[in-house]
Amino acid sequence: MSAVILGAGMHPWGKWGRPFTEYGVAAARAALRDAGLAWSDVQFVVGADTIRNGYPGFVAGATFAQAMGWNGARIASCYAACASGAQAVDIARTRILAGLCDVALVVGADSTPKGFFKPVGGDRPDDPDWLRFRLLGATNPAYFALYARRRMALYGSTAEDFAAVKVKNALAGSLNGNARYRRTTTAEQVLASPMVADPLRLMDICATSDGGAALVLASDDFARRHGASSPVRLAAVSTVTPTFPGTVLELPNFATDSTAAVPPPERTFRASIAHAAYEEAGLGPGDLSFAEVYDLSTALELDWVEDVGLCPPGEAEKLLRAGDTALGGRIPVNPSGGLASFGEAVPAQAIAQICELTWQLRGTAGARQVERARAGLAANQGLFGHGSAIIATT
Repeated sequence: MSAVILGAGMHPWGKWGRPFTEYGVAAARAALRDAGLAWSDVQFVVGADTIRNGYPGFVAGATFAQAMGWNGARIASCYAACASGAQAVDIARTRILAGLCDVALVVGADSTPKGFFKPVGGDRPDDPDWLRFRLLGATNPAYFALYARRRMALYGSTAEDFAAVKVKNALAGSLNGNARYRRTTTAEQVLASPMVADPLRLMDICATSDGGAALVLASDDFARRHGASSPVRLAAVSTVTPTFPGTVLELPNFATDSTAAVPPPERTFRASIAHAAYEEAGLGPGDLSFAEVYDLSTALELDWVEDVGLCPPGEAEKLLRAGDTALGGRIPVNPSGGLASFGEAVPAQAIAQICELTWQLRGTAGARQVERARAGLAANQGLFGHGSAIIATT
């Protein structure tokens, strides 16, 4: 038995200022229409939580089920920061593989504040996320800048390389009707935008956004009975945690682990996330047609290109400059436009990536279609050691 994707749906991303539930319900209804199913067919609902939207956000599964109209379905809710959507998918897939349901709906949506994210209110000196804001003053853009500086020191990356990532993703986003930013840009415009956290400028960093995404998952037996002859298949879901000792600083931590007594692991945390997915799927980086990766900043996309194995460390710029990671290239990266074009609606991010995998593998992505797409990977890491990588295949 395997789990397949029968439906994918999104609410366009932007800064709409409405309750997150509206975005999730709109995405859920779109996914159900895409699957050709009714809400009454859904047996299990998993909501990816949003911690900024009060109690309904903390019980997102029940919130979306009630908003759709109670139908007796079983529910679950989960929070794993930016990996929340991937964990929600994993929960739904596991229930299907266990034979406990045939049809599951996975929903994530968020309404976000203006500017960068801040800690949830209150004084919590035992909370590392609160500490990194209040004690260290390390906002998310500050961390992104540290990673960018690390890349520049190790591999000689330049601000012009980072700007080229934004140009690439803006072009892809201009072709995506669900994206928040749908204008192309130039490297000169990126390099002229205000400095936020040196070396990253405003256009190097993803925004915070409102939006929603949803998937209808089903057993392959149900899909056949429903008449879906060749649905997109979930080949792997990786939610691995780090291996001690961690030698690369990971948000929200202040320092790395010591390797005085224990040698570093074979792979860094981010590389291990993708490796676990490849092992489960029985595929390798060379089998991918495209990838959606976690471009919180332009520099981080380059790191992720290497972390998911598309090239050796330090060579992502070569792929970028050769056009390999652009639409029409050998291995397009972020054909959706990425977070550069969408911004962060945290619980919806990983689900939105899987929507893109679905549309690309179906061949229905329109002007941004990757030619002969057969396998795609989505990577979206969460805070506090939450890994997230998903592989889908035709």
